[in-house]
Amino acid sequence: MVNLLPLDEEERITSILPIDGYDENQFVFMATSNGTVKKTAATQFSRQRSVGLRAIELDEDDVLVGTAITDGNSDIMLFSTEGKATRFNEGQVRAMGRTARGVRGINLAASHKLISLIVPKEGGRILTVTENGYGKRTENAEFPAKGRGGKGVIAMSTSARNGSLVGAVQVWDGDEMMLISNQGTAVRTRVDEVSLLGRNTQGVRVIRTRDGEALVSVSRIAEDDAAEPGQPVVTDEDSDSGSNETEE
Repeated sequence: MVNLLPLDEEERITSILPIDGYDENQFVFMATSNGTVKKTAATQFSRQRSVGLRAIELDEDDVLVGTAITDGNSDIMLFSTEGKATRFNEGQVRAMGRTARGVRGINLAASHKLISLIVPKEGGRILTVTENGYGKRTENAEFPAKGRGGKGVIAMSTSARNGSLVGAVQVWDGDEMMLISNQGTAVRTRVDEVSLLGRNTQGVRVIRTRDGEALVSVSRIAEDDAAEPGQPVVTDEDSDSGSNETEE
């Protein structure tokens, strides 16, 4: 990446956003770990510079978590490590210049961070996973649209059993997912094998973690991108992709 963008010391890439053009009716929507959101017209990024363009002004202890292309009337969903989620229409966030800091998107509890930005689409479901290897799928319709800046609703019940929420992605039937732990274990399996549950539940085990091991991320793999559709891949033979245990 340093051949494409000169990064400052301790600066790193946190989001990659494919874009087909710079339509006047499109926006780049951003979210940061402290719950700030910002919307900027895509046209403001049409003229690149060799040193890059400032997309958002961040506080010293804040980092960019996610980006998305929106049409000015999209719904936005934000998820926190506490297991909370908020949903609101992007019309509640005015378009700002590239150097603006943004506005409050979700009111986070002490010590918790925002971990995911999702633009819900028709037919999609929300896959949530926790650090102790538990996960579930939930219908998009179960997340009510409310005002920006609130504390949100329960997306997944978190406890000592399942741990903090570490990932939330939108998935469709037939997709696969890649789960990665802090010890380098990667498990690839179908999202259809994860139970479809309501918001106020803890989920089922999707990966069995060792002592001291924690799940750190989850990524969606579309079926068209799968090397061998229908064949789950476990990269560490000692890991267990899990089974749909009964939720507690």
